[in-house]
Amino acid sequence: MPRSPDVSSPARSATEATLTPASYGYLQRVISDQTGTVLERGKEYLVEARLFAVARNEGFASVEGLLEGLQTEPGEGELHRVVVEAMLNYETSFFRDHYPFEVMRQTLLPEIIERRAATRTLHIWCAATASGQEAYSVAMLLRDHFPETADWNVRILASDFSETMLARARAGLFRQVEVNRGLPAALLVRHFDRIGSEWQIRDSIRAMVEFSQLNLARPWPGLPAMDLLLLRNVLLYFSSDVRRTILQNVKKTLRRDGYLFVGGGETSLVLDPTFEAVRTGRTVYYRQGKAS
Repeated sequence: MPRSPDVSSPARSATEATLTPASYGYLQRVISDQTGTVLERGKEYLVEARLFAVARNEGFASVEGLLEGLQTEPGEGELHRVVVEAMLNYETSFFRDHYPFEVMRQTLLPEIIERRAATRTLHIWCAATASGQEAYSVAMLLRDHFPETADWNVRILASDFSETMLARARAGLFRQVEVNRGLPAALLVRHFDRIGSEWQIRDSIRAMVEFSQLNLARPWPGLPAMDLLLLRNVLLYFSSDVRRTILQNVKKTLRRDGYLFVGGGETSLVLDPTFEAVRTGRTVYYRQGKAS
C-alpha cells in the first residue's frame, strides 16, 4: 500500500534530498544481492533521478525517505522489487548497432540453418531483452530472410529481470521515438500497425518470441541448447565474480557450434579462455574453442 510521507517535518522534494551514506550503502547491497549488478560509489545523482517518481508514487516526500522506508520492508517485498527495477538500465533499440544483425543475416544464420537441416530446429536466446526490441529484430530477420524456417521448430527466447519491462515487451507496443531508432521504414510498414500515437508489432512476429522472467545472477532454469545467445550490453553492469559465473552458465547453455554475442564495449570482459573471439567486419562474436 502507499506509504505516507513524514508530516512531522517539512517535506523536501526528491531533487532537494541528500542521500545519506547509510541509505546509499543499503541500496548498493540490495542491488548487488538481488541482481549481481554494481551500483558504484558517487552515483547519488543517478539514484535521485531514477527513484524520484518511485518515491512520489509510493507516498514518500523524498528519495532519502524512500530508502529509509525500504530498510523497514522485507528484502523480497514489493517495494524492493519496484526500487530495484527502477535502478536497472533498459537501454535498447531495434537492430541495435546494426552490424551484428548483418553478420547474423549474411554469415551465421545461413551456416546454422544448414547444420540444423536434419533436425529442423533453431534456438535463439536474447538474455537481457528489456522492452523486446532485440528479440523482435531477430524475429523479423528470420521472417524476412529465412522463409525456409517457417515450418521449423524455431524458438526465440527473450528474458529479463524486470516483469514490468516484460509486460511491455509482450504487448509489443512502441512509441514513435522507439520505432524511429534503428527500424527501417519498410519494416515498420510490413510488420507494425498504427495504434493511436503508437505502433504495435503484428501478431505474426509477436508469436515467434517467448518472454520470461530470469535473473542472470541466480541459478538458471533448464534451457534448450542455444544456437545463438545474445548477451549484449549487460555484462558491464555485473561484478567480476558474477560475470565469471554467467560465462560458465553460457558455456553450459550454448551449443558447441553455437555463437555468443556481447556488446561492442564488452569484449574485454569475456576473459574465459575457452571462448574464441571471431571478428567479421566491425563485429566481434564468440564461439567455444577446443579448450572447453
